[in-house]
Amino acid sequence: MTPDKPQEPASTDPPPATRSDRSIWNWLLLVPIVIPLLVFVFNSDSPRLAGFPAFYWIQLAFIPLGVICTVVVYQLTKKRS
Repeated sequence: MTPDKPQEPASTDPPPATRSDRSIWNWLLLVPIVIPLLVFVFNSDSPRLAGFPAFYWIQLAFIPLGVICTVVVYQLTKKRS
């Protein structure tokens, strides 16, 4: 027979806070995903910008759009210390 192990006292620390990613601002992340999929909106040759057809420069404009949306969501959903 083995001697019974003494039980450790229960921890008095509060349970860790559960992380919630359910912010309404997260929906803003769909904008840079969905807009480029709507090709009919920008599938044209004009207007040209510096000689580039609209299709190409609008595609390049989606990069800053995605960055801006990501930064806004990050700033609005990060935890305050």
